Amino acid sequence: MGPLLALLITFGLMWVLLILPQQRRMKQHQAVVASLRAGDEVVTAGGVYGTITSVDEDTLAVEVAPGVVLRVLRSAVSQRVGPYDTDEDDEDDDVIDPTPDKDGL
Repeated sequence: MGPLLALLITFGLMWVLLILPQQRRMKQHQAVVASLRAGDEVVTAGGVYGTITSVDEDTLAVEVAPGVVLRVLRSAVSQRVGPYDTDEDDEDDDVIDPTPDKDGL
């Protein structure tokens, strides 16, 4: 009975530590692939960055450079690249005013 219990506990730990996280990652990837739209910036599994120009059922047209369009499988998309924060007002927040206050500090 002891060896059987040890085997079951080992299998349970392997399931929790290895299989469940992989299944979660697969579901997240499938959700990203299903939600791809024209205009999204993506990275392919090969590391190629581009912008989706058109979407078919199984394939995407990805523009990687001006005038260069690749046809890739939906499943070849590794991730969607998020928008970059280009707000220039945040840069001015770190500037220290060199003029002293009226107290001289």
